Amino acid sequence: MTTLYDRIKEISNKKGVSIDYVNDKAGLSNKAIYGWKKSTPKADNLQKVADVLHVSTDYLLGRTDEMNLAQSNNELSGFDEEIMMAFDGKPIPDEDKEKLLEFARFLKSQRGR
Repeated sequence: MTTLYDRIKEISNKKGVSIDYVNDKAGLSNKAIYGWKKSTPKADNLQKVADVLHVSTDYLLGRTDEMNLAQSNNELSGFDEEIMMAFDGKPIPDEDKEKLLEFARFLKSQRGR
């Protein structure tokens, strides 16, 4: 049986981020997600984590294997843009971010052909 924590860990790994990153982005108290191994989170905290990971709460709870019920195919997710704010530990200038996003959108559009 997959637990809530296991699901969060699995999707975090797939997205290349740590649980601590997800915890911080969701605005939760220090190490809150780790505590979910033994306790049940409040619904609003679970929703915050689902929003950060761009999955449904039902997926996190193991009620479905569908990660997200609705996702735009035309744009990169906000999650991708957040990760791209730094490279090699250094901030990326805004004009370079836009060029990188433009290139990523182009690559994504080419896959759809």
